[in-house]
Amino acid sequence: MATTNSQPAKSVKRVKKKLPEGPAVKYEDVHFIDSLKPVWNYSLFTDEDIINFKNGTFYNGYQKFGSHYLDVLHTPGFYWMRPVKTDEESFNSYRQLKTHLVPYVKKMGFTHVEMMPVMEFPFDGSWGYQGTGYFAATSRFGTPDDFKDLVDALHRENIGVILDWVPSHFPYDAHGLFMFDGTHTYEYADMQKGYHPDWNSYIFNYERGEVRSFLISSARFWLDRFHIDGIRVDAVNSVLRLDYSRREGEWKPNKFGGNGNLEAIEFIQQFNETVYRDFPDIQTIAEEASDWPKISKPTTEGGLGFGMKWMMGWMHDTLNYFKMDPLMRQFQQDKFSFSMMYYYDENFMLPFSHDEVVHGKSPMLYKMPGDEWQKFATLRLLYTYMFTHPGGKLLFMGNEFAQTAEWNYKTELDWELLQFDSHRQMQDCVRDLNHLYRKEPALHEYQFSEKGFEWIDLDHRSESVIAFMRKGKHKKIIYLLF
Repeated sequence: MATTNSQPAKSVKRVKKKLPEGPAVKYEDVHFIDSLKPVWNYSLFTDEDIINFKNGTFYNGYQKFGSHYLDVLHTPGFYWMRPVKTDEESFNSYRQLKTHLVPYVKKMGFTHVEMMPVMEFPFDGSWGYQGTGYFAATSRFGTPDDFKDLVDALHRENIGVILDWVPSHFPYDAHGLFMFDGTHTYEYADMQKGYHPDWNSYIFNYERGEVRSFLISSARFWLDRFHIDGIRVDAVNSVLRLDYSRREGEWKPNKFGGNGNLEAIEFIQQFNETVYRDFPDIQTIAEEASDWPKISKPTTEGGLGFGMKWMMGWMHDTLNYFKMDPLMRQFQQDKFSFSMMYYYDENFMLPFSHDEVVHGKSPMLYKMPGDEWQKFATLRLLYTYMFTHPGGKLLFMGNEFAQTAEWNYKTELDWELLQFDSHRQMQDCVRDLNHLYRKEPALHEYQFSEKGFEWIDLDHRSESVIAFMRKGKHKKIIYLLF
């Protein structure tokens, strides 16, 4: 079993590989840290990294609240708060997060945390999305046992744990999977299928049974050995499409003349069938932004088999609407209400993710129009709409208290903002919405059923007012949005 561990291991298997051009690379059993920067480039193979959980069971939130009751704080965790804010090399360990992150999530009322990839990765700036250790919890923050202790601490507070997982591509680092034995072992040899131009990375060869087994075994490993409650699969669209981010002439159609990667589609279906067979109470979630059909429908119906799909169209339309001058919204109300036209096509989760607060897109607060008071009021309205709209919920860390800077992995969140009433009241608003979502059955009992939602009034465009009803099994609530 591959793990990362900074402690001496009793049994270590050293691995050498020879690249076509260049020296052999040797995996050392010493955790090397130079005077300037740690090097995260190895995994140890040991038989003594598993401990018994104190609980011994999975988080039971799915049984308690229903299989689609998710209200998620999306966080890298380790960059959420640092021992020294200005020191990018200082991290809170897995065990320190028990002290800081767990009580915060509990106080705020989130049902789950979704962690950016904890699988070992060499470059901090990839945020974990270009990994090399598919069976290894990153040693930046402690040992595998430490990570299990964090998961267990979250479970003891009735908080589920979802991991981001990247079966789509991997980096070219010599110690990783690329040209693993001197040949194209894990990636397609044909670079029209095997190279990802956006991320300068390599795409798994889903045609190979060994590669599929490797990836599905990785997913099972985190669910089985770490008691993870859900897996959010990254960049699903890039897996499905042969023409993803490629111009005409840069890709080859499949045998039917289409743009679907047939073996990748089969892999995703096999992945979902396997994990739901072995762990029926977990959740798999697709980060997929296209109109590809049946992402969250059963494979027996020709679907991909995911439990849920991020509702990226809702996110973009909603943000575009709320960014507008309020006087202009009356002309765009159809954009605001369009989500319910296709909502029942999938089991949707509503995300405001990390991708919306990086790379010049501005933090959530500064997407809102008007002066400071208006920005805060509009953001509170946006979150209220989100929590009353059908679907699971996901907020990236810092959104809950109106972070005023884009996310920067080199520092922590701007916690000092909470000394100001406007930010503290925003945090209180999200906390209250979380608890309302938990407490009120009408907001989650019929998440994906037409029984759970009904429009009441869409005819007050000039005032930009809409009214709709959310329904539970025994109770109805009417919400007005201005």
